[in-house]
Amino acid sequence: MVVAHTWNAAELVELDRAHLLHPVSNLAAVQRDGALILVRGEDVWVWDAEGNRYLDGFAGLWNVNVGHGRAELAEAAAEQMRELAFSPTFFGLATPPAIELAAKLAELFPDPINTFQFTSGGAESNETALKIARYSWWLKGRPEKTKILSRKMGYHGIAMGALAATGIPAYHEGFGPQTPGFVHLSAPYDYRNGEGLSEAEFVAKLVAELEETIAREGADTIAAMIGEPVQGAGGVVVPPEGYWHAVAPVLKAHNILLIFDEVICGFGRTGNMFGMQTYGETPDIVSFAKGITSGYVPLGGVGLSDEVADTLRGADRMFMHGFTYSGHPAACAVALPNIRIIEEEGLPANAAAGGAYLLGRLRELEGHPRVGNVRGKGLMAMVEVVADTATKAKFDPSFNLGVKLTAATRARGLIVRGTNDGVAIAPPLTIQKAELDLIAEAVAAAIDEATG
Repeated sequence: MVVAHTWNAAELVELDRAHLLHPVSNLAAVQRDGALILVRGEDVWVWDAEGNRYLDGFAGLWNVNVGHGRAELAEAAAEQMRELAFSPTFFGLATPPAIELAAKLAELFPDPINTFQFTSGGAESNETALKIARYSWWLKGRPEKTKILSRKMGYHGIAMGALAATGIPAYHEGFGPQTPGFVHLSAPYDYRNGEGLSEAEFVAKLVAELEETIAREGADTIAAMIGEPVQGAGGVVVPPEGYWHAVAPVLKAHNILLIFDEVICGFGRTGNMFGMQTYGETPDIVSFAKGITSGYVPLGGVGLSDEVADTLRGADRMFMHGFTYSGHPAACAVALPNIRIIEEEGLPANAAAGGAYLLGRLRELEGHPRVGNVRGKGLMAMVEVVADTATKAKFDPSFNLGVKLTAATRARGLIVRGTNDGVAIAPPLTIQKAELDLIAEAVAAAIDEATG
């Protein structure tokens, strides 16, 4: 039975102002305008402390894939907590949910990804992937292979190693020197990087840059390349269809591991269970989080190819990496029914069909004097907003476009991610056509208001 709460919204806002620091937020705007305090959710809808309803067009933070209010997930957590609330996976310990989840993931991921280590979220997953890439080469007697290739506009988290891989300057500003050993390539962002080129020519340009970078840095010094199948937080950058097919063999030829960051793309969002299936390339290491539990409890992890896993297991020494909550039994117990829902309800297919429909509706904005580009894959979409479509000039940061877009969409009962580059959209994978129409209409009206 769900107990209904009565909230004092004004009191909560003041307590929030006094005590809570909001990540990736304009803190001055939050102090001025107050936080939006959400208290309840059901499927694609959430309600604030004053009873106002909003369409959650960002699935929490790209992660509430099965929608809000799934009682069976809460029950799975409670049942496991009653039985065994916590045990680590350190020191050769394990619990049934962690073992069963690893086995289920081995069924889901393409071969040869069959071995898993769990974390608490995406940044920890990417830290783990990067460290394992370097460690596997060290175990093979190649300690010089430590450099990591990543891409501009890529987002891999804000822990120090993951942050170094992240190619979005705003995340670095003011946080001191970056961790060395990371080299950033151009994003497969045809709106600004591929103008005037055919798709094949653009892919060839990106591959040439990759090969030149490997030659300059030295393949013998590079451990891995990390990339999101579709770049998410950097602006929903959808690569050309042939991009990953062209990149993967270059890395293989130079003995460089490929890491796919599936933190956002995984568990249905791109229209397949994983982004790697959308693009038809299987990496050596994969990181994941978010959709594995639909955000109901924190959980992430990495998957390893048989070759990488055998390298680690073949070393008769301690593997000195892990987190307190790696393989948390309650989190793993929630992941199992969450994955079952994704499979039984066909949510990847709904993401593919719904995403295509939403992209069509959003493309009605092409030709708008402030809309520079509309792009998407599955239920990930971006409407890039510019000051001048002819020159592709961005709004000056002082214009605070992101704050204005956020306010304008929320005024229309929609929660999305408003940034100084436009509107990013990623609703729960359960969303239906009528709700997608509401998103498209609210985004169009909000852009008019915010840029008018």
